[in-house]
Amino acid sequence: MKKILYIHGMGGGGDSRIPNHLKTLFDPSEVQVIIRTYDFDPDLGRDQISFWVRVSRPDLVIGESLGAIQALRIQGVPHLFVSPSLGAPDVLYRARHIALFALGRWYLHHKFPVKEGDRQPLKFTYPVLRKYKAHGEAALSAIEPDGCYYAFFGTKDHYKKSGVVRTDLWERYFGKSYTEYDGTHFMEPEYIESLLVPKIRELLSLEK
Repeated sequence: MKKILYIHGMGGGGDSRIPNHLKTLFDPSEVQVIIRTYDFDPDLGRDQISFWVRVSRPDLVIGESLGAIQALRIQGVPHLFVSPSLGAPDVLYRARHIALFALGRWYLHHKFPVKEGDRQPLKFTYPVLRKYKAHGEAALSAIEPDGCYYAFFGTKDHYKKSGVVRTDLWERYFGKSYTEYDGTHFMEPEYIESLLVPKIRELLSLEK
């Protein structure tokens, strides 16, 4: 059995749509998709994810959105990314001063609401947001010269306007190793099935 560790994005979790849809597209005896809710504090999240890597020993890691930063810090396995938000650590770090004030924290929680269920609680506090600069730097420094990194970007991704998602930044580190699809930041089911699943099968050397 092949194992995929799926690292969800900001405010995602065990209930996230993409990994749960992936589960329905693979024979569970062939591929196991592991999705866990980790802490928004990047240091605590890093510790949790490192533990899951040691226990599960995944054959592939998929990082979605902000989860791409945590995924990059995992070495020794192939990587896939859905809407990797390489610019997010800088954006979150710059928002740290807003989080010093109650109105600022309210604004951030209002702008980034979390759905009910098994989802990552968002702690927009100065101490947490301040950690994101070092978190982003550690992720980029963990890139392996001979590693496997491939991404999917939506052409209608609204996070491109804020600099959270940047294909030019991706190209700086990984070249043209990505595909653009005619969709949003949150990969639609048709692209999960037509693009993501075939790439997973390719990297895991699975028969079609």
